Amino acid sequence: MSNNTLKAIDFFCSGGGMTNGIRQAGIDVIAGIDFDPDVKMTYEENNPGSKFILADVFELETKELQNKYGLKKNDDKMVFIGCSPCQYWSIIRTNKEKSQKSKDLLKEFHRFVKYYNPGFVVVENVPGLERKSSESGLDNFVRDLEERGYVVKYDIYNLNEYGVPQTRKRFSLIASRVVDKKIFPDKSKEKPVVKDFIGEHNGFPKVKAGHTDNSEFMHTVSRLNDENLLAIKNTIPGGIPAKRRLKFKGSGFKDSYGRMEWGKPAPTITTKFFSLSNGRFGHPEEDRALSLREGATLQTFPKDYKFKAKSKAAIARMIGNAVPPEFARRIGEAIVKSSKDTNG
Repeated sequence: MSNNTLKAIDFFCSGGGMTNGIRQAGIDVIAGIDFDPDVKMTYEENNPGSKFILADVFELETKELQNKYGLKKNDDKMVFIGCSPCQYWSIIRTNKEKSQKSKDLLKEFHRFVKYYNPGFVVVENVPGLERKSSESGLDNFVRDLEERGYVVKYDIYNLNEYGVPQTRKRFSLIASRVVDKKIFPDKSKEKPVVKDFIGEHNGFPKVKAGHTDNSEFMHTVSRLNDENLLAIKNTIPGGIPAKRRLKFKGSGFKDSYGRMEWGKPAPTITTKFFSLSNGRFGHPEEDRALSLREGATLQTFPKDYKFKAKSKAAIARMIGNAVPPEFARRIGEAIVKSSKDTNG
């Protein structure tokens, strides 16, 4: 690594979606930090050279990164990335009591930013983080960055405009104290859709509900009972079964049991994308929900990305919680470009 290479620490790294995209942009991700031991193998297998640090940020002392891993204060080439779990601020119905602790993760990330004062800071989260900016700590976070000389740019981004084939909206912030202009990712020339990523023409053979793929490609699909199999068979692309439409009208997952459409972006890939009952996750043609690999591909993970976990649910959780690597790559490239422009 040359002295001019940007380097990063990925807080709340999970299975490595952000790390992978940032690495594609040419930034050396020194390490990813996460409290979940089950994501370690996936993270390190797919991001060689990026160390996995098992730690809970609520218990991790700021000096520990300095003492154990050689981090320095005021490093102009350092990027701190904080993509904390976002269940508490999500509009999707979740158990807020279970996710209560996660609501303060931005404040914990802020503790590390203040101590190390890195050249660049990135935050990625659900739009709810901004909607409740006082409670989430965002107001204080941005105010502190600006008072210490950072140029801050944040917005709600429609990821479909940034190479991701989903109707996925995310809050993203990029700040720098070494670049005197606002930094933001470049949009795509075209908005990608489902047919650009999955289907037989993209290397996904036709399979039936309940199919198990024991290879690392993981084209594994959940089973369907007879009632739900009949319902999906009678559903056109973009539609949902009539009885489901009546049942879910006005509340809940109104698109449950629906099919995606080839010519439109997929819905937001959640941690439950492999289940028909949790959204419009039906395949456009085949009578089944998305496979694990299809969900990962719609999240823009490389097709050779290897997911290691004990269950389908754990793998789907890693995929659904991830920052899409393509969006992360664009964030990384914007930072690299701004750094080069500043340094001539």
